[in-house]
Amino acid sequence: MGAKVELSEIIQALESPSDTEFYSYLHKETGKVLVVTDVEMAKAEDNEPLENVSEWQREAIETARDIFENEEDYLGLPDASDFHEYRVMEKFCLSIENEAISDDLYYTIKGSGAFRRFKDAIHKLGIADEWHQYRDRALKKFAIEWCEANNLEYIEG
Repeated sequence: MGAKVELSEIIQALESPSDTEFYSYLHKETGKVLVVTDVEMAKAEDNEPLENVSEWQREAIETARDIFENEEDYLGLPDASDFHEYRVMEKFCLSIENEAISDDLYYTIKGSGAFRRFKDAIHKLGIADEWHQYRDRALKKFAIEWCEANNLEYIEG
């Protein structure tokens, strides 16, 4: 492995919605995180000529081409769907020492609309800060484990 990866960039990829048209890749040797869109990936895959493309998009398509042509040099970053935030919410509910609050919050996240009800409940209960700290620790732990599983050195920043 060449350069170290910034842990904050892995976390940022995790916080991005997984249903977007953006894809994040890590260049293994430089540690640089590159983001390309599905449109740029499609143009790169089709090997379209770049004469009629703006400069900024040309660079992005060239990056996408490099990802296709040298895929062994890149690693796709995890996204929100890999993190499984619902499980983190469950663990948070169970971590609350006050059994009545823990039970109420746990049942709040069952069924459709769980994320909205959870958000409303943590604000109503005055534990939103605790949730955000818990979630941040879980994100960091997940990012570190992902780096370790991929034999990547990381920098905490």
